[in-house]
Amino acid sequence: MTATSIAKSAGFWAGGLLLGLGIPYLPNLSSPRLASLVGDFPIPDYPFAFPFFKDQTTAAASPPENAPFVCDTSHTYRTELVSLDPLIIYIHNIITPIEIASLLETAEPKFAPSQVTKGGRKQHTSDRTSSSAGLPRDDPAVRCVLDRARTFLGTMMRDGWDEMGPPQLVRYSEGQKFNVHHDWYEYPQWAPDGSTRKWNRVASFFAILEDNCTGGETHFPYAQPITTPSPKGEIMWRGGVAQTEGEEEEVRPLWREHEDGGLAFRPVAGNAVFWVNLHANETGDPRTKHAGLPLESGRKTAMNIWPRRYYSTD
Repeated sequence: MTATSIAKSAGFWAGGLLLGLGIPYLPNLSSPRLASLVGDFPIPDYPFAFPFFKDQTTAAASPPENAPFVCDTSHTYRTELVSLDPLIIYIHNIITPIEIASLLETAEPKFAPSQVTKGGRKQHTSDRTSSSAGLPRDDPAVRCVLDRARTFLGTMMRDGWDEMGPPQLVRYSEGQKFNVHHDWYEYPQWAPDGSTRKWNRVASFFAILEDNCTGGETHFPYAQPITTPSPKGEIMWRGGVAQTEGEEEEVRPLWREHEDGGLAFRPVAGNAVFWVNLHANETGDPRTKHAGLPLESGRKTAMNIWPRRYYSTD
């Protein structure tokens, strides 16, 4: 190969390299002729990775750290009926890991000792020793999760009249608990808009965000399972020991019969327990009383979603 051909080859490859490096920045150039070289090619908002022969699979799956949150409206989840009367439903994978990370980041500086409402006023009590953080409903991740919960509710909510209500994160550390309580109010609350309407919490979602812990089950003392195992001895929700290819394997149940009665749900990140708080006549259902059992170790963080049903007092 002659010196001239070598020089031409080197020039060709150098030109191609410079063009590749410059593509992401062409939209910033003032020359319309240069910018027109890109055509309809989608320009990323961050420079291409270098060198070009690096595996791009991971880079494509991981957007920049400052990328805005995007709601996955196609996300799917699975449900299981736990109790029919009162209605309790277990929801698998209702919140995604990306949503969990965004919710925790938003709430982190807002955590403060939890309060309860007694006699129409909020106060601290030894019955509830966790920390809580309110979440803004206009936050993209909050709006994403609330929209998904709203779709789950179907005709239980009346658009333009009822609303999802402000969500809350609650966090438990070792030894912290929330004694038996109910989410509905003895007397409906006045609407925050100053109107003559009142509202009550028609239902509840309790979704787990962090489950690096032991203990901390959510206990419903009055909940009863729809059915019990047959004489064949299915493990079902009870857990126990399963036979897998001749080997015994322990199966941890998502919920179990509690030794003091009722059902206890262990915390699993991304999953939620849903229940209906009110009877058909709009009075509170005492069978929905529940407790956050003491955390033995680690940390549990969950999200409370309380849909509001409104009543006209005119």
